[in-house]
Formats: sequence, structure tokens, C-alpha cells
Amino acid sequence: MREIRGFVKESAVVLTIMSSLFFVQTVNAETKEEIQAQRSDVQSSIDEKEQEIEKIKEELIELNEQILRLDEAIEDNEQMIEETEGEITDVETEVSDLEAKIDKIEQSIEQRNEILKERISSLQENGGSSSYLEVLLGSTNFVDFVDRVALVHKITQADQDLLESQENDKLEVEKKKVELDNKLDELEDMKAEYEEMQNQILGQKDQNEDLKEELKEKEEENSEYLDDLKIEDEILANKEKAIKEAEEQQRAQEEAASSDGSNQSDDNAIEQYSSNSSTTVSTSGSTVDVVTSVGDKYIGNSVYVFGGGRSAYDIANGRFDCSGFVSWAFKQAGISLPASTSGLSSVGSKVSSSDMQPGDLVFFNTYKTNGHVGIYLGNNKFIGSQSSTGVAVADMSSGYWKSNFSGLVRRVGS
Repeated sequence: MREIRGFVKESAVVLTIMSSLFFVQTVNAETKEEIQAQRSDVQSSIDEKEQEIEKIKEELIELNEQILRLDEAIEDNEQMIEETEGEITDVETEVSDLEAKIDKIEQSIEQRNEILKERISSLQENGGSSSYLEVLLGSTNFVDFVDRVALVHKITQADQDLLESQENDKLEVEKKKVELDNKLDELEDMKAEYEEMQNQILGQKDQNEDLKEELKEKEEENSEYLDDLKIEDEILANKEKAIKEAEEQQRAQEEAASSDGSNQSDDNAIEQYSSNSSTTVSTSGSTVDVVTSVGDKYIGNSVYVFGGGRSAYDIANGRFDCSGFVSWAFKQAGISLPASTSGLSSVGSKVSSSDMQPGDLVFFNTYKTNGHVGIYLGNNKFIGSQSSTGVAVADMSSGYWKSNFSGLVRRVGS
């Protein structure tokens, strides 16, 4: 990771190169060709990382599609489980009704049996079948006799038919109950199978979610490394440009008529370059005011988005992650910083946490060491884009942020 302090050192190297070209005319250890070769290597690495990131994005797209398919399967399976549970409830109700019906039939049979028992007992007490005989012999004429015979037969046949009918009803109901019991067993087995299937699908989804998190973390690491490479390429490009400008200026000076005028021009060039370099990393009071207050407009009006803050759309809609917000805030003050936590963790100079000042970068251990960054405001407060709140002011003196403060503090431009 290259840093602002590193940029100052690189600027000093450029000044040394310019001075050597102006006054000593010796071959510098780091020539333009060497820098171009370094840039070529860096740009090749950038291309490789961009291809890696693109591949990860494609994998994430496929994984998200698979997760959506699993979600749909889970929903369908849940519906089948609910429908099966409904059928089970209906069958259980039918079984319960049949059991009640069987009980009622058995009670009716029992009551009828009691009546028959009483009738038989009465016949036995009165001489058995002689009671029926008395009924028949008590007839007044033949027609009355025939009627009485028919009546006795009808009574005994009715008793017999009723008993047979009740027994048949009982057998039919019991048969129906057996069928329903079998159906209930089938439904219970089906439900168990659906639930097992559901557990397997949920397990697949959990595995895919874990893989998704791993890919996102890998994408973030590659993006941070890509940012570092681009910063390194920019530094090398500035060095190459500085050497080229120095060479052109030397040629112009050599063509000048006066050697004294040439030397004066050299001094002016060095002074101007030094002045430009210092403004790049300056952290004046006005700069601190900007970086500590420019994000106020997003408080309560923003959202944390992984990789956010790198595009005009994100900035317009308050979509930042922690490093994207810090990089954007300093950019508003004219200072270019990396847009990754690993890059920001080495910019400027390290200072003691006991010497923190407004505008310093403060770091916290989250999913990794120094995985979260914010801008110190003073009084143990910092502003940053937090995953739970978006851009907000948080307290470092207690709770989560106190326990996760890594102790790393970087001061830009010191």
C-alpha cells in the first residue's frame, strides 16, 4: 500500500532526479525506462486483478441465481408441507368422527341387546316360549290367530334385522376407519419426507450463503489490492512525468544563452514543484474543517453499501462503505486517498491514540484487523459510514467501538 507520506518521499525522489539533471548531469538510479518497466508490471497485475474480480462477480451472479432457485424450492416445499398437514388434519377429523360413530353404534347395539336380554328373561320367567303360545292361543278366531302369528314373527324378525344391520354398520365403519388410518400413515410418511427434503434444501442454502460471504470477502480483498495497484501506477506515472518534464526543461535550459539564467530557472522550477507537492498533502485547519464536517449532510440520510462511494450515483444517493466515505471526504478537501481500509491504514504518519486530533483516521477491528475506518472529530467521537446506520457520528469511549478500537491512528500530511 502506498501512502501520502510515501507520496511525499516519492516527490522528494523526483526533486532529487531534477536536481541531478540540472546540476550534476549523472545517470539516476531510477531511470524513466525502469519506471516504465515497473508501470508495465503494475498494469499487468491490474489487468489480472480486474479479470479475477470479474470472474468473482460472475460466480456471485450464478450463486445468487442458485439461492433464488433454492428460495423458490423452499417456498414450494413449505406449501406442500402445509397442504399435507391440512390433509392430515382433515383425515384425523374423519377418523375422530368415525370413532364417535362406532361408539354410538356399539352403544345402540348394547342397548338393543339389553332389550333382547330383558325380553328373553321375561319369557323364561313366564315359561319360555309359552308366552308367545299364550298370545297365539288367546286369539278369538282364525283370522285373529293368523294376525297374531304374523305379529310375533314380525317382532322377532325385526329384532334380528336390527341386530344384523347394526353389526353391518359397525363392520363398514371399522373398515372405513382402517382405510383412513392407512391414509393417515401415508400422509405422515409424506410429511416426514417433505421435512427431510426441506432440511436438505435449507442446508444447501446455508452452504451457498457461506460461499457467497467468502466470495464477497475475496472480492473486497481483490478490490482493495486493485486500488493499491492503481495508486502505485499513479505514483509511477507522476514520477515518469516529472522525469520527462525535467529532461525537457534541461534541454531548454541548455539552449539558453546565459548559464546564470539557466541556474535561476532551475531554482524556480524546483521551488514551484516543491510548492505543488506540499499542497497535495497539506492538512491545514481549513482541511480539517472540511473532512470533519463535509459528511454531516449524509447523517440520517445515507446507507452502508459494500463498495459504495466510488461512483457519482453512490455519492448522490449517500451510498458509502467506511473506506469509500473517508476517501470521498478527503477528496472534498483536495486530498487524494485510497478507497480501501488496507490502503488507508498506511497513509500519512502513525500517531499515538493519546495524541489524536480532529481529522485523524481511526481504525477498528471488525471482520479483520483494521477492517473499519472513520474520521476522528474530537471528544472521543468519530464520523464514518457504519454498516448499521450509514454515515453517522459514533462514540469511541464506550460499547462496541471502544472494545473494537485497534489503537491505530493515522495523520494525513504530517
